[in-house]
Amino acid sequence: MYIYDQYDHQILSQRVAQFRQQTERHLAGDLAEEAFLPLRLQNGLYVQRLAPMLRVNVPYGMISSKQIRSIARLSRDYDKGYVHITTRQNIQFNWPDLADVPEILAELAKVEMHATQSSGNCIRNTTTDQFAGVAPDELLDPRPYCEIIRQWSTLHPEFAFLPRKFKIAVNAAHEDRAASQVHDIGLELHQNDKGDIGFRVRVGGGLGRTPLIGSVVREFLPELELLSYLDAVLRVYNQNGRRDNKYKARIKILVKAMGVDAFAEQVEAEWLQIKDGYTKLTSDEVGRAKEFFTSPAYETNDIDALNSELDTLRRQNTAFDKWLTRNVTGHKIEGYTCVTLSLKPTGVAPGDVTERQLETIADLADEFSFGEARTTHEQNVVLSDVAKNQLFALWEKAKAAGFATPNIGTLTDIICCPGGDFCSLANAKSLPIADKIQRRFSDMDFVYDLGDIDLNISGCMNACAHHHVGNIGILGVDKKGEEFYQVQLGGNSGSDTSLGKVLGPSFNAEDIPSVIEKILDIFIEKRIEGESFLHTYRRVGMAPFKEQVYAKDH
Repeated sequence: MYIYDQYDHQILSQRVAQFRQQTERHLAGDLAEEAFLPLRLQNGLYVQRLAPMLRVNVPYGMISSKQIRSIARLSRDYDKGYVHITTRQNIQFNWPDLADVPEILAELAKVEMHATQSSGNCIRNTTTDQFAGVAPDELLDPRPYCEIIRQWSTLHPEFAFLPRKFKIAVNAAHEDRAASQVHDIGLELHQNDKGDIGFRVRVGGGLGRTPLIGSVVREFLPELELLSYLDAVLRVYNQNGRRDNKYKARIKILVKAMGVDAFAEQVEAEWLQIKDGYTKLTSDEVGRAKEFFTSPAYETNDIDALNSELDTLRRQNTAFDKWLTRNVTGHKIEGYTCVTLSLKPTGVAPGDVTERQLETIADLADEFSFGEARTTHEQNVVLSDVAKNQLFALWEKAKAAGFATPNIGTLTDIICCPGGDFCSLANAKSLPIADKIQRRFSDMDFVYDLGDIDLNISGCMNACAHHHVGNIGILGVDKKGEEFYQVQLGGNSGSDTSLGKVLGPSFNAEDIPSVIEKILDIFIEKRIEGESFLHTYRRVGMAPFKEQVYAKDH
Protein backbone atom coordinates (compact mmCIF):
# COMPACT_ATOMS: atom_id res chain seq x y z
CA MET A 1 0.00 0.00 0.00
CA TYR A 2 1.06 3.62 -0.43
CA ILE A 3 3.62 4.90 2.09
CA TYR A 4 3.77 8.63 2.84
CA ASP A 5 6.91 10.54 1.90
CA GLN A 6 8.31 13.65 3.61
CA TYR A 7 6.02 15.94 1.65
CA ASP A 8 2.91 14.00 2.67
CA HIS A 9 3.94 14.17 6.31
CA GLN A 10 4.73 17.87 6.11
CA ILE A 11 1.42 18.76 4.44
CA LEU A 12 -0.58 16.68 6.90
CA SER A 13 1.25 18.13 9.91
CA GLN A 14 0.50 21.64 8.69
CA ARG A 15 -3.16 20.82 8.15
CA VAL A 16 -3.53 19.42 11.66
CA ALA A 17 -1.89 22.49 13.20
CA GLN A 18 -4.05 24.78 11.11
CA PHE A 19 -7.28 23.07 12.11
CA ARG A 20 -6.26 22.98 15.77
CA GLN A 21 -5.92 26.76 15.69
CA GLN A 22 -9.24 27.17 13.85
CA THR A 23 -11.04 24.95 16.38
CA GLU A 24 -9.56 26.82 19.34
CA ARG A 25 -10.66 30.13 17.83
CA HIS A 26 -14.17 28.79 17.24
CA LEU A 27 -14.51 27.43 20.78
CA ALA A 28 -13.26 30.74 22.15
CA GLY A 29 -15.94 32.59 20.19
CA ASP A 30 -13.49 34.29 17.84
CA LEU A 31 -14.57 32.32 14.74
CA ALA A 32 -18.28 32.29 13.97
CA GLU A 33 -20.10 29.08 13.03
CA GLU A 34 -20.74 30.22 9.45
CA ALA A 35 -16.98 30.82 9.00
CA PHE A 36 -16.03 27.61 10.81
CA LEU A 37 -18.47 25.46 8.83
CA PRO A 38 -16.49 25.10 5.56
CA LEU A 39 -13.26 24.70 7.53
CA ARG A 40 -14.55 21.81 9.63
CA LEU A 41 -16.16 20.16 6.61
CA GLN A 42 -12.84 20.22 4.76
CA ASN A 43 -11.46 18.30 7.74
CA GLY A 44 -14.20 15.69 7.79
CA LEU A 45 -16.18 17.07 10.73
CA TYR A 46 -19.98 17.15 10.69
CA VAL A 47 -22.42 18.15 13.42
CA GLN A 48 -24.98 15.36 13.60
CA ARG A 49 -28.25 14.93 15.47
CA LEU A 50 -26.66 14.10 18.83
CA ALA A 51 -22.95 14.80 18.53
CA PRO A 52 -20.18 15.69 16.05
CA MET A 53 -19.22 13.03 13.51
CA LEU A 54 -15.68 12.71 12.15
CA ARG A 55 -15.25 10.90 8.83
CA VAL A 56 -11.78 9.47 8.24
CA ASN A 57 -10.55 8.69 4.73
CA VAL A 58 -9.51 5.15 3.88
CA PRO A 59 -8.09 5.70 0.39
CA TYR A 60 -9.52 3.08 -2.00
CA GLY A 61 -10.32 0.97 1.09
CA MET A 62 -6.73 0.02 1.96
CA ILE A 63 -5.87 -0.04 5.67
CA SER A 64 -2.97 -1.58 7.59
CA SER A 65 -3.15 -3.44 10.89
CA LYS A 66 -1.24 -0.57 12.52
CA GLN A 67 -3.84 1.91 11.29
CA ILE A 68 -6.69 -0.33 12.45
CA ARG A 69 -5.20 -0.46 15.94
CA SER A 70 -4.91 3.32 15.97
CA ILE A 71 -8.59 3.64 15.01
CA ALA A 72 -9.47 1.19 17.80
CA ARG A 73 -7.51 3.16 20.40
CA LEU A 74 -8.99 6.48 19.30
CA SER A 75 -12.53 5.09 19.45
CA ARG A 76 -11.78 3.89 22.96
CA ASP A 77 -10.15 7.11 24.16
CA TYR A 78 -12.26 9.74 22.38
CA ASP A 79 -15.53 8.05 21.38
CA LYS A 80 -17.93 5.37 22.62
CA GLY A 81 -15.79 2.40 21.66
CA TYR A 82 -17.01 1.69 18.15
CA VAL A 83 -16.83 3.11 14.62
CA HIS A 84 -18.91 2.86 11.44
CA ILE A 85 -17.74 1.77 7.96
CA THR A 86 -19.38 3.71 5.14
CA THR A 87 -20.30 2.87 1.56
CA ARG A 88 -17.35 5.02 0.39
CA GLN A 89 -15.00 2.71 2.30
CA ASN A 90 -14.37 5.37 4.96
CA ILE A 91 -14.54 5.12 8.76
CA GLN A 92 -16.68 7.36 10.95
CA PHE A 93 -16.42 8.32 14.62
CA ASN A 94 -19.96 9.16 15.74
CA TRP A 95 -19.43 10.67 19.20
CA PRO A 96 -16.21 12.73 19.46
CA ASP A 97 -16.15 16.00 21.40
CA LEU A 98 -15.42 18.96 19.16
CA ALA A 99 -12.50 20.04 21.36
CA ASP A 100 -10.87 16.60 20.92
CA VAL A 101 -11.05 16.46 17.12
CA PRO A 102 -7.70 18.23 16.48
CA GLU A 103 -5.97 15.73 18.76
CA ILE A 104 -7.68 12.82 17.00
CA LEU A 105 -6.43 14.17 13.67
CA ALA A 106 -2.92 14.53 15.11
CA GLU A 107 -2.97 10.91 16.25
CA LEU A 108 -4.28 9.75 12.87
CA ALA A 109 -1.45 11.62 11.14
CA LYS A 110 1.07 9.49 13.05
CA VAL A 111 -0.21 6.42 11.19
CA GLU A 112 -0.61 8.19 7.83
CA MET A 113 -4.36 8.72 8.01
CA HIS A 114 -6.40 11.88 7.67
CA ALA A 115 -9.90 13.30 7.28
CA THR A 116 -8.99 15.97 4.73
CA GLN A 117 -11.71 16.37 2.09
CA SER A 118 -13.86 13.54 3.43
CA SER A 119 -16.69 16.09 3.37
CA GLY A 120 -17.42 19.51 1.92
CA ASN A 121 -17.76 20.68 -1.68
CA CYS A 122 -14.53 19.15 -2.88
CA ILE A 123 -13.18 15.95 -4.45
CA ARG A 124 -13.86 13.18 -1.94
CA ASN A 125 -12.12 9.88 -1.27
CA THR A 126 -11.45 8.01 -4.53
CA THR A 127 -12.82 4.48 -4.36
CA THR A 128 -12.36 1.21 -6.22
CA ASP A 129 -13.00 -2.53 -6.06
CA GLN A 130 -12.35 -4.01 -2.60
CA PHE A 131 -10.51 -6.86 -4.38
CA ALA A 132 -8.30 -4.52 -6.42
CA GLY A 133 -4.92 -5.99 -7.19
CA VAL A 134 -5.93 -9.58 -6.47
CA ALA A 135 -9.20 -10.02 -8.39
CA PRO A 136 -8.98 -12.77 -11.04
CA ASP A 137 -11.21 -10.79 -13.42
CA GLU A 138 -9.32 -7.50 -13.46
CA LEU A 139 -7.31 -6.14 -16.39
CA LEU A 140 -4.71 -4.62 -14.08
CA ASP A 141 -4.43 -3.14 -10.60
CA PRO A 142 -6.42 0.14 -10.41
CA ARG A 143 -4.95 1.28 -7.07
CA PRO A 144 -1.94 3.16 -8.49
CA TYR A 145 -4.33 5.31 -10.55
CA CYS A 146 -6.48 5.89 -7.46
CA GLU A 147 -3.40 7.06 -5.60
CA ILE A 148 -2.38 9.36 -8.44
CA ILE A 149 -5.88 10.88 -8.35
CA ARG A 150 -5.72 11.19 -4.55
CA GLN A 151 -2.43 13.08 -4.67
CA TRP A 152 -3.62 15.34 -7.47
CA SER A 153 -6.96 16.16 -5.87
CA THR A 154 -5.93 16.60 -2.24
CA LEU A 155 -5.81 20.31 -1.36
CA HIS A 156 -6.09 21.23 -5.04
CA PRO A 157 -6.75 24.99 -4.72
CA GLU A 158 -8.92 25.20 -7.83
CA PHE A 159 -11.24 22.44 -6.66
CA ALA A 160 -11.49 23.12 -2.92
CA PHE A 161 -14.85 24.93 -3.19
CA LEU A 162 -16.75 23.28 -6.01
CA PRO A 163 -20.48 23.86 -6.57
CA ARG A 164 -21.08 20.58 -4.72
CA LYS A 165 -19.31 17.46 -3.47
CA PHE A 166 -17.52 15.37 -6.10
CA LYS A 167 -16.86 11.63 -6.18
CA ILE A 168 -14.59 9.55 -8.43
CA ALA A 169 -14.45 5.75 -8.75
CA VAL A 170 -12.06 3.56 -10.74
CA ASN A 171 -12.87 0.07 -12.01
CA ALA A 172 -10.51 -2.34 -13.74
CA ALA A 173 -12.46 -5.58 -13.46
CA HIS A 174 -14.94 -7.36 -15.69
CA GLU A 175 -17.53 -7.10 -12.92
CA ASP A 176 -17.83 -3.52 -11.67
CA ARG A 177 -17.64 -3.77 -7.87
CA ALA A 178 -16.90 -0.05 -7.50
CA ALA A 179 -20.33 1.23 -8.60
CA SER A 180 -18.42 3.45 -11.01
CA GLN A 181 -21.45 4.27 -13.18
CA VAL A 182 -23.20 6.17 -10.38
CA HIS A 183 -20.27 8.49 -9.61
CA ASP A 184 -19.61 12.05 -10.72
CA ILE A 185 -16.74 10.55 -12.70
CA GLY A 186 -16.44 6.83 -13.32
CA LEU A 187 -13.23 5.52 -14.85
CA GLU A 188 -13.04 2.07 -16.42
CA LEU A 189 -9.61 0.77 -17.36
CA HIS A 190 -9.51 -1.08 -20.65
CA GLN A 191 -7.36 -1.71 -23.72
CA ASN A 192 -7.92 -0.36 -27.22
CA ASP A 193 -7.46 -2.32 -30.43
CA LYS A 194 -3.72 -1.62 -30.35
CA GLY A 195 -3.37 -3.03 -26.84
CA ASP A 196 -2.79 0.37 -25.24
CA ILE A 197 -4.04 0.95 -21.70
CA GLY A 198 -6.55 3.73 -21.17
CA PHE A 199 -9.84 4.73 -19.57
CA ARG A 200 -13.46 4.79 -20.59
CA VAL A 201 -14.69 8.00 -18.94
CA ARG A 202 -18.24 8.40 -17.63
CA VAL A 203 -19.45 11.68 -16.18
CA GLY A 204 -22.66 12.71 -14.48
CA GLY A 205 -23.61 9.66 -12.48
CA GLY A 206 -24.92 9.92 -8.96
CA LEU A 207 -27.77 9.08 -6.62
CA GLY A 208 -29.55 11.39 -4.16
CA ARG A 209 -32.60 13.41 -5.21
CA THR A 210 -31.91 12.99 -8.91
CA PRO A 211 -30.43 9.53 -9.51
CA LEU A 212 -28.64 9.21 -12.85
CA ILE A 213 -26.30 6.76 -14.52
CA GLY A 214 -23.12 8.38 -15.84
CA SER A 215 -22.76 9.02 -19.57
CA VAL A 216 -19.68 8.07 -21.59
CA VAL A 217 -17.91 11.28 -22.62
CA ARG A 218 -14.76 9.57 -23.89
CA GLU A 219 -14.52 5.99 -25.00
CA PHE A 220 -10.73 5.82 -24.74
CA LEU A 221 -8.51 8.19 -22.78
CA PRO A 222 -4.78 7.32 -22.99
CA GLU A 223 -3.25 6.39 -19.64
CA LEU A 224 -0.91 9.38 -19.43
CA GLU A 225 -3.72 11.85 -20.12
CA LEU A 226 -5.65 10.87 -17.00
CA LEU A 227 -5.06 13.94 -14.82
CA SER A 228 -5.19 16.51 -17.60
CA TYR A 229 -8.59 15.21 -18.69
CA LEU A 230 -9.93 15.08 -15.14
CA ASP A 231 -8.67 18.64 -14.75
CA ALA A 232 -10.65 19.67 -17.82
CA VAL A 233 -13.84 18.01 -16.56
CA LEU A 234 -13.54 19.70 -13.18
CA ARG A 235 -12.84 23.09 -14.77
CA VAL A 236 -15.95 22.90 -16.92
CA TYR A 237 -17.96 21.93 -13.86
CA ASN A 238 -16.42 24.63 -11.68
CA GLN A 239 -17.18 27.28 -14.28
CA ASN A 240 -20.71 26.16 -15.21
CA GLY A 241 -22.11 24.21 -12.26
CA ARG A 242 -25.03 25.86 -10.47
CA ARG A 243 -24.29 27.51 -7.13
CA ASP A 244 -27.70 29.09 -6.58
CA ASN A 245 -29.44 25.84 -5.64
CA LYS A 246 -27.61 23.04 -3.83
CA TYR A 247 -30.17 20.49 -5.05
CA LYS A 248 -29.17 21.28 -8.65
CA ALA A 249 -25.45 21.81 -8.08
CA ARG A 250 -24.06 18.33 -8.82
CA ILE A 251 -22.29 17.75 -12.12
CA LYS A 252 -25.00 15.27 -13.14
CA ILE A 253 -27.47 18.18 -13.35
CA LEU A 254 -25.04 20.16 -15.51
CA VAL A 255 -24.48 17.23 -17.90
CA LYS A 256 -28.22 16.63 -18.17
CA ALA A 257 -28.96 20.32 -18.76
CA MET A 258 -26.24 20.80 -21.39
CA GLY A 259 -26.66 17.41 -23.01
CA VAL A 260 -23.83 14.90 -22.90
CA ASP A 261 -22.52 15.76 -26.38
CA ALA A 262 -22.33 19.49 -25.67
CA PHE A 263 -20.73 18.83 -22.29
CA ALA A 264 -18.14 16.50 -23.84
CA GLU A 265 -17.34 19.08 -26.53
CA GLN A 266 -16.69 21.74 -23.90
CA VAL A 267 -14.46 19.36 -21.94
CA GLU A 268 -12.49 18.49 -25.08
CA ALA A 269 -12.00 22.19 -25.87
CA GLU A 270 -10.75 22.84 -22.34
CA TRP A 271 -8.54 19.77 -22.46
CA LEU A 272 -6.83 20.83 -25.69
CA GLN A 273 -5.63 23.95 -23.90
CA ILE A 274 -4.08 22.14 -20.94
CA LYS A 275 -3.31 18.55 -22.03
CA ASP A 276 0.39 19.20 -22.60
CA GLY A 277 0.81 21.16 -19.38
CA TYR A 278 1.94 20.23 -15.89
CA THR A 279 -0.87 17.71 -15.30
CA LYS A 280 0.25 15.40 -18.11
CA LEU A 281 1.49 12.19 -16.55
CA THR A 282 4.77 10.52 -17.42
CA SER A 283 5.57 6.84 -17.56
CA ASP A 284 8.00 7.37 -14.70
CA GLU A 285 5.28 8.86 -12.50
CA VAL A 286 2.86 6.01 -13.24
CA GLY A 287 5.70 3.58 -12.55
CA ARG A 288 6.45 5.31 -9.24
CA ALA A 289 2.85 4.89 -8.15
CA LYS A 290 2.83 1.23 -9.15
CA GLU A 291 5.94 0.54 -7.05
CA PHE A 292 3.89 0.98 -3.87
CA PHE A 293 1.47 -1.81 -4.78
CA THR A 294 3.73 -4.81 -4.97
CA SER A 295 2.73 -8.40 -4.26
CA PRO A 296 3.48 -9.82 -0.81
CA ALA A 297 5.64 -12.89 -0.29
CA TYR A 298 3.20 -15.52 -1.51
CA GLU A 299 4.10 -19.14 -0.80
CA THR A 300 4.08 -21.87 -3.43
CA ASN A 301 1.91 -24.82 -2.46
CA ASP A 302 0.61 -28.07 -3.90
CA ILE A 303 -2.71 -26.76 -5.25
CA ASP A 304 -4.27 -30.20 -5.71
CA ALA A 305 -3.41 -31.15 -2.15
CA LEU A 306 -4.82 -27.87 -0.81
CA ASN A 307 -8.09 -28.30 -2.68
CA SER A 308 -8.39 -31.91 -1.56
CA GLU A 309 -7.86 -30.89 2.07
CA LEU A 310 -10.48 -28.14 1.78
CA ASP A 311 -12.98 -30.54 0.24
CA THR A 312 -12.49 -32.91 3.17
CA LEU A 313 -12.99 -30.13 5.72
CA ARG A 314 -16.13 -28.96 3.90
CA ARG A 315 -17.66 -32.43 4.04
CA GLN A 316 -16.84 -32.70 7.73
CA ASN A 317 -18.19 -29.28 8.74
CA THR A 318 -21.38 -27.86 7.24
CA ALA A 319 -20.92 -24.43 8.86
CA PHE A 320 -17.42 -24.13 7.41
CA ASP A 321 -18.75 -25.15 4.01
CA LYS A 322 -21.41 -22.42 4.09
CA TRP A 323 -18.83 -19.84 5.11
CA LEU A 324 -16.51 -20.88 2.26
CA THR A 325 -19.39 -20.62 -0.20
CA ARG A 326 -20.52 -17.15 0.88
CA ASN A 327 -17.53 -15.35 2.42
CA VAL A 328 -14.55 -16.64 0.43
CA THR A 329 -13.83 -15.63 -3.17
CA GLY A 330 -11.17 -16.27 -5.78
CA HIS A 331 -7.69 -14.81 -6.03
CA LYS A 332 -5.37 -14.29 -8.98
CA ILE A 333 -2.65 -16.32 -7.20
CA GLU A 334 -3.30 -20.05 -6.97
CA GLY A 335 -3.44 -21.23 -3.41
CA TYR A 336 -4.80 -17.92 -2.07
CA THR A 337 -8.26 -16.49 -1.51
CA CYS A 338 -10.04 -13.29 -0.49
CA VAL A 339 -12.06 -13.53 2.72
CA THR A 340 -14.86 -11.14 3.65
CA LEU A 341 -15.39 -10.67 7.38
CA SER A 342 -19.10 -10.06 7.82
CA LEU A 343 -20.08 -7.11 10.00
CA LYS A 344 -23.76 -8.05 9.62
CA PRO A 345 -24.76 -10.49 12.35
CA THR A 346 -28.39 -10.06 13.39
CA GLY A 347 -28.77 -7.45 16.12
CA VAL A 348 -25.74 -5.37 15.09
CA ALA A 349 -26.06 -2.12 13.13
CA PRO A 350 -24.68 -2.83 9.63
CA GLY A 351 -21.13 -1.52 9.30
CA ASP A 352 -20.57 -0.94 13.03
CA VAL A 353 -17.48 -2.48 14.60
CA THR A 354 -16.27 -2.18 18.19
CA GLU A 355 -12.78 -1.25 19.32
CA ARG A 356 -12.20 -4.82 20.53
CA GLN A 357 -13.33 -6.18 17.19
CA LEU A 358 -11.01 -3.74 15.44
CA GLU A 359 -8.12 -5.10 17.48
CA THR A 360 -9.14 -8.60 16.45
CA ILE A 361 -9.30 -7.60 12.78
CA ALA A 362 -5.78 -6.19 13.08
CA ASP A 363 -4.61 -9.47 14.63
CA LEU A 364 -6.29 -11.50 11.89
CA ALA A 365 -4.74 -9.27 9.22
CA ASP A 366 -1.28 -9.79 10.72
CA GLU A 367 -1.70 -13.54 11.05
CA PHE A 368 -3.49 -14.33 7.82
CA SER A 369 -3.18 -11.45 5.30
CA PHE A 370 0.25 -9.81 5.44
CA GLY A 371 -0.91 -7.08 7.84
CA GLU A 372 -3.44 -5.47 5.48
CA ALA A 373 -7.23 -5.29 5.22
CA ARG A 374 -9.82 -3.59 3.00
CA THR A 375 -13.02 -1.78 3.88
CA THR A 376 -15.84 -2.45 1.42
CA HIS A 377 -18.75 -0.62 -0.20
CA GLU A 378 -21.01 -3.18 1.44
CA GLN A 379 -19.75 -2.11 4.91
CA ASN A 380 -17.73 -5.25 5.59
CA VAL A 381 -13.98 -5.92 5.85
CA VAL A 382 -11.87 -7.99 3.47
CA LEU A 383 -8.65 -9.91 4.12
CA SER A 384 -7.35 -10.09 0.59
CA ASP A 385 -4.45 -12.54 0.75
CA VAL A 386 -5.42 -15.60 2.77
CA ALA A 387 -3.70 -18.90 1.96
CA LYS A 388 -6.07 -21.80 1.41
CA ASN A 389 -4.31 -23.88 4.04
CA GLN A 390 -5.12 -21.16 6.60
CA LEU A 391 -8.83 -20.84 5.87
CA PHE A 392 -10.07 -23.24 8.55
CA ALA A 393 -7.93 -21.60 11.23
CA LEU A 394 -9.13 -18.15 10.14
CA TRP A 395 -12.75 -19.30 10.15
CA GLU A 396 -12.49 -20.55 13.73
CA LYS A 397 -11.02 -17.26 14.94
CA ALA A 398 -13.43 -15.17 12.87
CA LYS A 399 -16.35 -17.16 14.26
CA ALA A 400 -15.22 -16.55 17.84
CA ALA A 401 -15.03 -12.79 17.11
CA GLY A 402 -18.45 -12.62 15.44
CA PHE A 403 -17.16 -12.11 11.89
CA ALA A 404 -18.11 -15.44 10.33
CA THR A 405 -21.81 -14.93 9.61
CA PRO A 406 -22.06 -16.71 6.22
CA ASN A 407 -24.32 -14.14 4.59
CA ILE A 408 -22.18 -12.13 2.16
CA GLY A 409 -24.24 -11.12 -0.86
CA THR A 410 -27.50 -12.38 0.65
CA LEU A 411 -30.67 -10.64 1.80
CA THR A 412 -29.29 -10.13 5.33
CA ASP A 413 -26.01 -8.57 4.17
CA ILE A 414 -27.86 -5.25 4.30
CA ILE A 415 -26.26 -1.93 3.32
CA CYS A 416 -27.62 0.69 5.70
CA CYS A 417 -26.85 4.29 6.63
CA PRO A 418 -26.93 5.46 10.29
CA GLY A 419 -30.27 7.15 9.56
CA GLY A 420 -32.36 9.08 12.04
CA ASP A 421 -30.62 7.55 15.04
CA PHE A 422 -27.60 9.73 14.26
CA CYS A 423 -27.88 11.84 11.13
CA SER A 424 -29.48 15.27 11.33
CA LEU A 425 -30.44 15.05 7.63
CA ALA A 426 -32.39 11.82 7.92
CA ASN A 427 -36.17 11.69 7.51
CA ALA A 428 -36.48 8.32 9.19
CA LYS A 429 -34.59 5.69 11.13
CA SER A 430 -32.93 3.03 9.03
CA LEU A 431 -31.09 0.80 11.53
CA PRO A 432 -34.28 -0.56 13.17
CA ILE A 433 -35.63 -1.47 9.73
CA ALA A 434 -32.48 -3.45 8.95
CA ASP A 435 -32.83 -5.22 12.30
CA LYS A 436 -36.49 -6.12 11.64
CA ILE A 437 -35.64 -7.58 8.25
CA GLN A 438 -32.70 -9.60 9.56
CA ARG A 439 -34.83 -11.03 12.36
CA ARG A 440 -37.74 -11.82 10.02
CA PHE A 441 -35.44 -13.75 7.67
CA SER A 442 -33.26 -15.57 10.18
CA ASP A 443 -33.67 -18.97 8.46
CA MET A 444 -30.40 -19.08 6.54
CA ASP A 445 -31.48 -22.08 4.43
CA PHE A 446 -34.32 -19.91 3.10
CA VAL A 447 -31.92 -16.99 2.60
CA TYR A 448 -29.50 -19.20 0.67
CA ASP A 449 -32.33 -20.49 -1.51
CA LEU A 450 -33.07 -16.87 -2.53
CA GLY A 451 -29.51 -16.47 -3.85
CA ASP A 452 -27.81 -13.12 -4.31
CA ILE A 453 -29.94 -10.11 -3.32
CA ASP A 454 -28.73 -6.59 -2.60
CA LEU A 455 -30.97 -4.85 -0.06
CA ASN A 456 -30.07 -1.22 0.71
CA ILE A 457 -31.72 1.12 3.23
CA SER A 458 -31.30 4.92 3.26
CA GLY A 459 -32.80 7.24 5.85
CA CYS A 460 -33.20 10.13 3.41
CA MET A 461 -32.90 11.21 -0.22
CA ASN A 462 -29.15 11.76 0.10
CA ALA A 463 -28.94 7.99 -0.53
CA CYS A 464 -25.83 7.29 1.55
CA ALA A 465 -26.80 3.60 1.49
CA HIS A 466 -27.28 3.63 -2.30
CA HIS A 467 -30.91 2.47 -2.11
CA HIS A 468 -31.42 3.43 -5.77
CA VAL A 469 -29.07 0.63 -6.87
CA GLY A 470 -30.19 -2.05 -4.45
CA ASN A 471 -32.09 -4.95 -6.01
CA ILE A 472 -34.50 -4.00 -3.23
CA GLY A 473 -34.11 -0.42 -2.05
CA ILE A 474 -35.79 1.15 0.95
CA LEU A 475 -36.00 4.92 1.48
CA GLY A 476 -37.11 6.62 4.68
CA VAL A 477 -39.56 9.47 4.06
CA ASP A 478 -41.35 11.97 6.27
CA LYS A 479 -45.14 12.17 6.11
CA LYS A 480 -46.45 14.97 8.30
CA GLY A 481 -43.89 14.22 10.99
CA GLU A 482 -44.24 10.43 10.83
CA GLU A 483 -41.69 7.96 9.47
CA PHE A 484 -42.67 5.96 6.40
CA TYR A 485 -40.69 3.85 3.95
CA GLN A 486 -40.76 3.78 0.17
CA VAL A 487 -39.72 0.55 -1.57
CA GLN A 488 -37.91 0.36 -4.91
CA LEU A 489 -37.12 -2.67 -7.05
CA GLY A 490 -34.67 -3.48 -9.83
CA GLY A 491 -31.62 -1.45 -8.94
CA ASN A 492 -28.09 -2.71 -9.57
CA SER A 493 -24.64 -1.19 -9.10
CA GLY A 494 -22.65 -3.65 -11.21
CA SER A 495 -21.49 -3.57 -14.81
CA ASP A 496 -25.10 -3.48 -16.04
CA THR A 497 -26.07 -0.66 -13.67
CA SER A 498 -29.76 0.11 -13.31
CA LEU A 499 -31.81 2.41 -11.08
CA GLY A 500 -34.64 0.97 -9.06
CA LYS A 501 -38.25 1.95 -9.67
CA VAL A 502 -40.70 2.86 -6.93
CA LEU A 503 -43.07 0.02 -6.10
CA GLY A 504 -45.91 2.33 -5.01
CA PRO A 505 -47.16 4.20 -1.93
CA SER A 506 -44.94 4.05 1.16
CA PHE A 507 -45.38 1.84 4.23
CA ASN A 508 -45.01 2.29 7.96
CA ALA A 509 -42.09 0.67 9.76
CA GLU A 510 -44.09 -2.27 11.11
CA ASP A 511 -45.23 -3.29 7.62
CA ILE A 512 -41.80 -3.42 5.97
CA PRO A 513 -40.86 -7.04 6.88
CA SER A 514 -44.21 -8.29 5.54
CA VAL A 515 -43.80 -6.21 2.37
CA ILE A 516 -40.36 -7.74 1.77
CA GLU A 517 -41.81 -11.19 2.37
CA LYS A 518 -44.54 -10.61 -0.24
CA ILE A 519 -41.93 -9.39 -2.74
CA LEU A 520 -39.87 -12.52 -2.15
CA ASP A 521 -42.95 -14.75 -2.50
CA ILE A 522 -43.50 -13.41 -6.01
CA PHE A 523 -39.83 -13.87 -6.83
CA ILE A 524 -39.97 -17.51 -5.72
CA GLU A 525 -43.16 -18.07 -7.70
CA LYS A 526 -41.92 -16.44 -10.91
CA ARG A 527 -38.24 -17.32 -11.05
CA ILE A 528 -36.73 -19.77 -13.46
CA GLU A 529 -34.33 -22.27 -11.90
CA GLY A 530 -30.98 -20.62 -11.20
CA GLU A 531 -32.31 -17.14 -11.88
CA SER A 532 -31.42 -14.28 -9.53
CA PHE A 533 -33.90 -11.83 -8.04
CA LEU A 534 -32.63 -9.06 -10.33
CA HIS A 535 -33.01 -11.15 -13.49
CA THR A 536 -36.46 -12.31 -12.50
CA TYR A 537 -37.55 -8.73 -11.89
CA ARG A 538 -36.15 -7.62 -15.24
CA ARG A 539 -37.95 -10.45 -17.00
CA VAL A 540 -41.40 -10.17 -15.39
CA GLY A 541 -41.44 -6.44 -14.59
CA MET A 542 -42.95 -4.54 -11.68
CA ALA A 543 -46.62 -5.51 -12.14
CA PRO A 544 -46.74 -8.88 -10.32
CA PHE A 545 -44.81 -7.50 -7.34
CA LYS A 546 -47.09 -4.48 -7.08
CA GLU A 547 -50.21 -6.61 -7.37
CA GLN A 548 -49.05 -8.94 -4.59
CA VAL A 549 -47.93 -6.22 -2.18
CA TYR A 550 -50.97 -3.96 -2.55
CA ALA A 551 -53.61 -6.69 -2.90
CA LYS A 552 -56.63 -6.16 -0.66
CA ASP A 553 -57.20 -8.87 1.93
CA HIS A 554 -60.58 -10.56 1.43
